[in-house]
Amino acid sequence: MTISEKVAYLKGLAEGLNIDTEKSKEGKLISIMTDILQDIALELEDLQTEQEELVEEIDAVSDDLSDVESLLFDEEDEDDEYEDEDEEEDCYASVCPNCGDEIYFDDSVLESGEVVCPGCGTKLNFDLSSLVDDEENDSAEDK
Repeated sequence: MTISEKVAYLKGLAEGLNIDTEKSKEGKLISIMTDILQDIALELEDLQTEQEELVEEIDAVSDDLSDVESLLFDEEDEDDEYEDEDEEEDCYASVCPNCGDEIYFDDSVLESGEVVCPGCGTKLNFDLSSLVDDEENDSAEDK
């Protein structure tokens, strides 16, 4: 038996008592209470219906998200395998002159010419112009 059915049963019992709801204070009170209970029961039913709809929608979104994740992560895993085989990025290390922490970075950071120490926040600059000049000289000598 649902809450609405129980409230309707209670309202029927109250009407069966033949209490005057117009003149009697008790009748007015019982009438108002049963009306309020009926309103509450209807609101609860509406909330339950909305909750069931939301659960269904969340399940659908969750299923869609799982599909997207499986596509993305399966493809990334395959791409990572090929990238690891084809090219390996060089890893460089430097010591921060301020705090003495060892800092690791790759080619992209080296090309930008600067790196920030994660330990103390000091910016380290790299001058790569001498390396470029050496490479140009070496290629000119090879010709």
